[in-house]
Amino acid sequence: MKIIDLEPGDPRLETELLPVLRELRPHLTPELFHDVYATGHAQGLRFSAAYADDGTCVGAAGWRIVVNTSSLKKLYVDDLVTAGDARSGGVGHAMIAHLEGHARAAGCYELNLDSGTHRTGAHRFYLRERFDIVAFHFTRELKPLP
Repeated sequence: MKIIDLEPGDPRLETELLPVLRELRPHLTPELFHDVYATGHAQGLRFSAAYADDGTCVGAAGWRIVVNTSSLKKLYVDDLVTAGDARSGGVGHAMIAHLEGHARAAGCYELNLDSGTHRTGAHRFYLRERFDIVAFHFTRELKPLP
């Protein structure tokens, strides 16, 4: 397995990473993904892709380094997904190790992420990977003003 970081404009973002990412984020169209990365990259958003030995993209991670008062400096994982037909093959573990390497190199104190309450299989994986449940994440949806 090989994991690489993809920069904006890399055609593999849309042709290889996005199909895997859409397993987690099905609402992403190529146009929306492009717009999100164009804006998000300036805010620190990065994407990493895991490739099987045959060259197939089997994992995707969106992440960023965040400085705040609670963690001081952390690597926050926006997205982490393994292609459905590659699950339980070590891809997620390798991606976490890759991201931890980025976090340590940047001097981060934490590696963290949020996971939807319905994703119990993912929760089992994160607990096996030695993540702790340390907070509740609250959201208030904002509707556009008329």
